[in-house]
Parts: sequence; C-alpha cells; structure tokens
Amino acid sequence: MGYCNALLNIKYFGFLYSSLKRRFREMIDDEEKKKEKRNEKLLTELCECYLLLNIGASSQLISVCVPCLLKAALKKDENEEAQKEVEMALLALSCIFSHYKIEKDLYLNEMKEIIQYHEKRHNLTRLAYQSAWQFLIILSFSTNYMFDVIVDEMNFVGEAKRELEELAKCVDWKREKEEKIKGKGRKEELVFQRWLQMFESFFVACNLWNKECSGLIESIVQVFLVSRDNHSEICILCVNLFETAAENRAVKLDALLKSGAIDAVFEEFLRPASNERMAFEFIYFFQLISMRLKEEKDDEMEEAKRKELKRKIFEKMEEEGYEDIITTFYEIIDFLNKKYFSELSLRISDYLVNS
Repeated sequence: MGYCNALLNIKYFGFLYSSLKRRFREMIDDEEKKKEKRNEKLLTELCECYLLLNIGASSQLISVCVPCLLKAALKKDENEEAQKEVEMALLALSCIFSHYKIEKDLYLNEMKEIIQYHEKRHNLTRLAYQSAWQFLIILSFSTNYMFDVIVDEMNFVGEAKRELEELAKCVDWKREKEEKIKGKGRKEELVFQRWLQMFESFFVACNLWNKECSGLIESIVQVFLVSRDNHSEICILCVNLFETAAENRAVKLDALLKSGAIDAVFEEFLRPASNERMAFEFIYFFQLISMRLKEEKDDEMEEAKRKELKRKIFEKMEEEGYEDIITTFYEIIDFLNKKYFSELSLRISDYLVNS
C-alpha cells in the first residue's frame, strides 16, 4: 500500500486518523529504544511503512527514521533483493516534507555517497535514483547551502537532464490512446512524472540561472512536444514547469525564448484540439510572460535587453495572430477561474505583450 501510495502519488488520508498509525509509532519507538538488541530489519520496514503511508510525521520520528533508512540505502550489493531494499528505503525518504529541518550532518555525506557511487556503478534502480535526488531537493528548501551543494558539487542539473532524456525513450507515449497496452513501461512513466514534479521545486528554489539550467528547459520542451498528442498529464506538467520558471525572477525570459518553451506553448495554444485545462494553463503562462515583459529595469543594459526581447515576442505573436486568439479565449476566462479556483486577470491588456 505504501509503495503504491508513493509511486502513484495518491494521498490516503484515512491513515492519518487510524489506530494503525498510532500502533506504527509505538512499534518504532519500542524498537528504537532496544538499542543493541533492536531488530534493524524490522525497524527499517516499520519506518518505510510509516513514511510511505503518512502525510506528516513528528520531528522525533523523523530523527529515528532518517538514520535508519540511510543505513539501509547505503547497501552496495547489486543483487535484485538488495536493490529492492535500497529502493524502498530511498522512496520512503523522498516522502519527507520540506518543512522538516534536518541537520545536514545527519544525511548529506551519506546521500552524496549513494548518488556518486551510483554514477560510477549504476547500482540503483531508476526509482531509487530519482528518490535520492528528491530527498535532497526537498531538504534544500531549508538552507541555501544545501542548494549550492546540490547544483555545484553534485551537478544535479546535468544528471537530471541526462536521466530525463533516457527515461523519455522508455515511455510508451501512445499508452493513453491504446488502452489495450497495459503494464509495459508503466513504472518508467511514473518515475518520469516524479522527475517532472520534482523540477518544479528546483525551479522555485533556483536563484542562480545558468546555461545548464537552460539546457534542462530545452529537454522539457522536447518532452512537451512528444507528449502533447498522447499524454495530457505529462504535457500539463511541462507547461506548469514553464510557468514556474517564468514566475522565478532569477530565470531570464530570454532562456524561455531560446529554449523553445514560448514557441512550443504558443504553437499548441493555436491548435484547435486544446481542452479547457490546457487553455487555462496556456493563458496563465502568457499572462506571466506579459507581466514580466512589462517590468521596468533600473539597469540600462537590462532595460535594453527587455525591450529587444519584448519586440521579438510581439513580432512573433503578431505574425501568428495571437491577439485574435487571446481575444477569443478572453470570453471564457471568468469560467476558467471558477472551475480551477484561479485568479486569471480579467483585463485583456494583461495578456497583450504590446500594451
């Protein structure tokens, strides 16, 4: 249950209020207090079950679970059984929320060892490797130092880009349209979605944008293009990432233009096949772009760049008839706000780059 709960991103709220949750907590406490006589395998499995099923845990339990699961994840055996144990431990760790402040001394060296060993020996499953990075990304929210280590020392962006491109080759993009094909590539698809969901946290926290980060956007654009006809969920995840990047002032809009993100979304926006959800995401994305382009810059060079970028985007949109399209969609903005509990602007000028 816990494995499926985490892998399928299902929130099972019933566990929060169950006597089973209290029983797990008591068993973990009892086993941890045994010290030398404790059953390490039992304690590991109890911690895994608790974190995989639980949406929140006490700081006291987190301080017990993290060292225990890291010890299990440090196994170097490459047989199938050991890989499964490591995968479960890392998957459970990836379920810990960002509001827990865990001292880096309790996990950083171990996680670096796990990831760097995998990069040399490839001993982890795809899910285990993604989970290891997710654990670090989640905890990086509590300290800028952690984020710098992940990006600079551990080359998160390069590894994430490589993994995304390799996983894209394993996904059956026509699975949704060919319902008879079941099971094949399903796990890789779910891991793929976990990477995309994790990128959102990265784009929110990233405060130093570089060429490598732009390369990651380019990879996401390619995923967007191959998924748009067959996998709406992944397609929407990609647009959400473009939105998150556009909201982050550290991300230069020029990066979104050169990576092809703006062109890709605009091209899809013009297609008649777009559904209400996609229309909502596209409108929101262009609202963000328009707002960013209207921001005044104190620095003269930055202001000149903004005006040039604004000119390029305006010319492209004018050429493709964007103003007519957004005017047509403007009629349903109020409806979309009510349906998706959003606050899209009701002023059409907020979507027009030339305003």
